[in-house]
Amino acid sequence: MPLEILLALVIGGIGVITLLLHMTGRSERTNLSDDTAGLAWLRQFPEDDIHQVLISQDRHAALLRTSQGMGLVWAFGADTVARPLADCSLKETAAGLQVSFYEFAAPATRLTLTETERTDWRLLMKPA
Repeated sequence: MPLEILLALVIGGIGVITLLLHMTGRSERTNLSDDTAGLAWLRQFPEDDIHQVLISQDRHAALLRTSQGMGLVWAFGADTVARPLADCSLKETAAGLQVSFYEFAAPATRLTLTETERTDWRLLMKPA
């Protein structure tokens, strides 16, 4: 099979799969609730006890108080990512906060927060 035809088939197949995933709603960011944020945390840190969950207004991030300290869960497409806030830095952005983790697997994330949330979350994350 000529390379041009093979290349067209591969690009066309990837395009069709991407379109199908988008049309079926699989490309939307997940919305978090107290339960889903807790389950997302426990999926990565099953030994922790969750004491408090604070969901952002846009429902794409959650701040958790656990037995090991503060943690953050955020939407990453249809999935979630959870990281402890033991070693991170915070930077204010126009839309909220940028959290840098100094970790190769999750170097940083940008959180969309209201002005009130930004102040409250920054205070809660500060001891981390």
